[in-house]
Amino acid sequence: MNSIRRTLLLWLFVGLSAGLLLAGGLLYIQARKEANQIFDYQMKQVAASLPHQAFSPVAPNRPEQPDFENDIVIQIWDGQGLRIYHSHEPSSLPQRAELGFSNVATATGNWRVYSAQHGDTVVQVAQPTSARRAVAADMALKTVTPMFLLFPFLGALIWIGVGKGLQPVQRVAADVKARDAGSLAPVSDANLPEEIQPLTHALNGLLGRLDHAIHAQRAFVADAAHELKTPLTALKLQLQLVERAPDETERSVALAALKHGLERANRLVQQLLTLAQQEPGAAPAVRQPVELGALAREVVGTLSPAAAEKQIDLGLSSGVPAIVNADPDALRILLNNLVDNALRYTPDGGRVDVTVCKDASGCQVVVQDTGPGIPVADLERVFDRFYRIPGTWVEGSGLGLAIARQIADSNGARIVLRNTNPGLEVSVIFAKELRTAGA
Repeated sequence: MNSIRRTLLLWLFVGLSAGLLLAGGLLYIQARKEANQIFDYQMKQVAASLPHQAFSPVAPNRPEQPDFENDIVIQIWDGQGLRIYHSHEPSSLPQRAELGFSNVATATGNWRVYSAQHGDTVVQVAQPTSARRAVAADMALKTVTPMFLLFPFLGALIWIGVGKGLQPVQRVAADVKARDAGSLAPVSDANLPEEIQPLTHALNGLLGRLDHAIHAQRAFVADAAHELKTPLTALKLQLQLVERAPDETERSVALAALKHGLERANRLVQQLLTLAQQEPGAAPAVRQPVELGALAREVVGTLSPAAAEKQIDLGLSSGVPAIVNADPDALRILLNNLVDNALRYTPDGGRVDVTVCKDASGCQVVVQDTGPGIPVADLERVFDRFYRIPGTWVEGSGLGLAIARQIADSNGARIVLRNTNPGLEVSVIFAKELRTAGA
């Protein structure tokens, strides 16, 4: 399981260790550079202090074993190239002098060599580079050692600092953990660091949306129970009438009323199920290209018998293909609700026109009827669940337009209501971005 504490401590430990190692390396390079400059200067001074005139050859006067890793080796030649002095014997250095500084590789290692001509002599001073590296390493180590000694102290300080920094997260977690399932109050972000506040703001936003959804669900359940109570009570009364009917004629009338009540209750239940399926968070439907003209023809064909029964002229006008990317089953329910509402509220002998069109702004489906329209004050309220215009004579549950708007929202469309003279115009407008490339 991932841990912010472990991740921070690991990265801080790695970063601090890498920083110390890098500092040590840079100090070593700098110390080696300075040591080379100092030793080169000393070699010049040694060479300048030696005799300038030739003299008889002198044998080395060091009986002990020479230390070629640290000792400076000196050789002097006269004008004829005869070596007249050497400080160590044997010497693996070349028996020639290249004036100035040079680096020489020998069997005993690399050497830094300085040669200069002084009068009748040529002086060569050589020093192993390993000695210089040892001095540079010692200088760098002495500089870095105090830093490494501070490492445990820094580690403890980092541990405490990380713990202090994560305390606000633990405090928020403890606040959320201490709540019961019904508490959806916002989490307090007082005195919280600004890095934690986006998390608490997002959490509070989620709690707010959840609280709104729960209240909406409770209201929906209460409204649904209230709406179901009326037809169920009516069914119970109609059943009692069937039982008490004294003759076959009254029994037939009571059975017809009972059948009508069952159909109304069944339609209400179907509408409730449809509305629940279109709620945000329900299983998402697969969108696909839908030709609105073909869909509208199907809906008009299905509702044509109902229109003929009321002698309503139900017509369809569809021009160029209008294709949108949406859920075809949901759009079928939307159009069916709009056309069915238009037929219900249009008086006998009226007219309902369904028009499918497409322009530069997008695709539209327009349902125009010759009914009474909707009062201006109720144009928005009719989209509320179970809301019905006061004084309406048409049977219904007040869910048709609520379902239509929910479907439109979930498919990227919007519904616009506009009163005409006479009747009501309902437009379902699909944004241009939803059309497919071939539309």
